[in-house]
Amino acid sequence: ERGHGPYQPHEPGYGLYQPGHSPYDDQIPDPKSRTLAIQNAKAYLLKSSTTSGLNLYDHLANMLTKILDEQPTNAVDIIENISKDVKWAHFQKKMDTLRDEHEILPTFEAAEKRKALFLKANGEGDEELEEEIGETPLPNVMETAFYFEQAGIGLSKDESYHIFLALKKLISVQPIQTCRFWGKILGLEMNYIIAEVQYHEGEEEEETEEEAVTEEGGKWVGEVEDEEEEKEKEDEPPKSTYKPPPVIPKEENGTGANKYVYFVCNEPGKPWVKLPPVTPAQIVCARKIKKFFTGRLDAPVVSFPPFPGNEANYLRAQIARISAGTQISPIGFYQFAEEEDEEEEVEGGRDTYEENPDFQPLSVAEMVDSLSAWVHNIQSILKQGRCVWLNPLQKTEEEEENEEEEKAEEPDELPQELQQEIGPPLLTPLSEDEGIQNIPAWTAQPSTNLIPQYAVAVLQSNRWPGAYAFASGKKFDNIYFGWGHKYSPENHTPALPPPVQAEYPSGPEITETRDPTVEEELAFKAAREEALATAEEEEDEEGAEEDEEEDD
Repeated sequence: ERGHGPYQPHEPGYGLYQPGHSPYDDQIPDPKSRTLAIQNAKAYLLKSSTTSGLNLYDHLANMLTKILDEQPTNAVDIIENISKDVKWAHFQKKMDTLRDEHEILPTFEAAEKRKALFLKANGEGDEELEEEIGETPLPNVMETAFYFEQAGIGLSKDESYHIFLALKKLISVQPIQTCRFWGKILGLEMNYIIAEVQYHEGEEEEETEEEAVTEEGGKWVGEVEDEEEEKEKEDEPPKSTYKPPPVIPKEENGTGANKYVYFVCNEPGKPWVKLPPVTPAQIVCARKIKKFFTGRLDAPVVSFPPFPGNEANYLRAQIARISAGTQISPIGFYQFAEEEDEEEEVEGGRDTYEENPDFQPLSVAEMVDSLSAWVHNIQSILKQGRCVWLNPLQKTEEEEENEEEEKAEEPDELPQELQQEIGPPLLTPLSEDEGIQNIPAWTAQPSTNLIPQYAVAVLQSNRWPGAYAFASGKKFDNIYFGWGHKYSPENHTPALPPPVQAEYPSGPEITETRDPTVEEELAFKAAREEALATAEEEEDEEGAEEDEEEDD
């Protein structure tokens, strides 16, 4: 008779469904062996993974617990997903607080930093709104960004608006007469957002006086110390007669390369930092090196030739160079003031101008076709590092009186006459700018050729990549977005160190005596012994003669 199972008695699965029958009865009949096999199987399941540290026994137990607790529909179809969920739960942070700790997103952190830009200052009301709009030095950054956006130049609208608010905050703190968004210089770690400002008249005189007193005071203290040391040390070794070249003084604030004051910050919302005035030595050295900015003003500038200052001074020098070469305006927008006495002009040329009330703007086609329609409105920097040449050999009356006494003791040294440097005058057309090999100095083009009626004239500097200018009617502006480096057709080659100093000429008075050989030493000893023996014999003979004379 056939049993109740699907298998016949002669088949291996026969009796599988019979009550009290186990498939392992024939293989492990002994209960002790069966217990040992179960323990070995459990030990195998409890073996931890070398990758995740989990074991299969706990994983299966957690899966079954999850299935029995949730009782999902068609659990066998989603068994793989359940396994992934159980594994994922081991790597999630277990909260031991009453509330979950949410991660702080970077966008939230950035919003917290810029939160202060959107808060109104105390006492700022709607009554002062009309006065602020009429007399504020705050530039319309969004309008400038709109015109540059026509040519695909500029920052995002959010960042432009944040810079707009940051400039407003700067104006509310500093006594500023004019303000302009100069641009953005990129850095390896952080960037620099730069504001170009001018103080009200008389606001910066105190700082200038303090700087001058500090410099003069430092020199005066040094001179007094030198005099005291000379009195204390009368017998001193001879001093070097080398005289270093005279230090070229920096231009006064409000003139030349220091005409404007610059504030920088890394991000809108961070505090503005005022950059120090630039010196001619810093500009001259900045022309010889090429360094990327880090974004930290106190970072040292490691270079050859060594730069006299830190990154704040190097940034200020690069800003002066970029401004002198790329700040332009449409021709006729500015004009020189009518002077009754033309003889009173400065030696280096005129350095001031005023806005022309009768200015008639040129069309966009005329602004694009000819570079003569644009002029430089910032003085160029000479090789000396100043905008106005200064003779370093020209001395004041006090210095001449002090030198008359020194000349009586020392021979006269005729100084070499320096040739005065003359740069291009202010408001020089761009057509006179020198190109870079076969590349013109500027590239002019309209913002669009599809709708020329509403196009904007855009100029791009090829000498300073990242410097742009636009003109539309009576509106124009300049901006810079770049790394702060000048274009060079060839790779940058650092200056070579100076040649090694020559050795002192060798002569018999400084030549070291050579060591004698063994034969020479033996010969010298033999000669010395003979001389000593001869001297002793002579002394003995003299003594014998004296004894004979006494006996007589």
